[in-house]
Amino acid sequence: MDTRKLEYFVKIVDSGSITRAAAALHVAQPALSQQVSGLENELKQRLLIRSKQGVEPTAAGHALYRHAQMILRMVEQARQDVASSGAAPSGRVSIAIAPYSMASSLAPQIMSEVQRRYPDIVVHLTEIFGGVLSEAIKNGRLDMALIYEPGAIKGVQFTTMIVEDLYLVVNPDTKVKHDGGTVRLEDVARLGLFLPERIHTLRQLVEAGFKDQGLQLRLMGEVESVPSLSRLLDAGIGAAVLPKSAADALFPDKDFRVLKIVEPTLQSKIALCTADHEPMSEAASAVLLVVKELLHGMLDTKYGTAPKSPSE
Repeated sequence: MDTRKLEYFVKIVDSGSITRAAAALHVAQPALSQQVSGLENELKQRLLIRSKQGVEPTAAGHALYRHAQMILRMVEQARQDVASSGAAPSGRVSIAIAPYSMASSLAPQIMSEVQRRYPDIVVHLTEIFGGVLSEAIKNGRLDMALIYEPGAIKGVQFTTMIVEDLYLVVNPDTKVKHDGGTVRLEDVARLGLFLPERIHTLRQLVEAGFKDQGLQLRLMGEVESVPSLSRLLDAGIGAAVLPKSAADALFPDKDFRVLKIVEPTLQSKIALCTADHEPMSEAASAVLLVVKELLHGMLDTKYGTAPKSPSE
């Protein structure tokens, strides 16, 4: 299969129009249409639905679009790897980090350490959630991610980095029944909670814990902004549920009460997420090592010893 045909097809789908794609590619429209017809004949499938408004991919077209993106990215990466063979790692490396996690505080260190070691690597850092993330990893838009592990997802693999208990985070003036540094899940259920939206694995873990115990979740609101969550906890309007390391990292200057949830305990996993269908580029592999070093260094510094993944 000609990679040029795949490049043309991806541009058509992205543009939503053969006319616009032809202009962007500087290719005559009839020639572009002929390339698409050639693909359809080769694959024996209709790939595009044409209308006055433009074009839309069929189910077969969507499947080809996903594979074409990966193939084209691998071809470009091969060109870069061959061109830079023997030189220092270079290129763009994209990383997503779960916003409600201790890992989110690593952003400054990741940027500065990568720049110090590999000045020719540009790190693209973003915060993104599970459903969107899996597609971004599979399609090659992201190289890696540090997120709450959601369970098995086809096309990506997870390497558990940290396993942590979940804690209640609440204003010290809020009345909550607790036993020293612990609070029963039954007593957490008496409080209103601020949680991220349902697509976030942390929300799913909390909801599953409540459901397993036959408890009703009192959702005060869905909050995706850490500064907003901090202000809401300051005001004593509700509480949050986070790993202790995340609470320490996100609210370092606050005196919030942080209580371990027990009876039962709830656990979360921070995992490294990568695609399972292609090897990492040299630049991405270099950044991955930096991220692992910084993550374990932070845990050693703050908690004395870094929790190990099961594979370690």
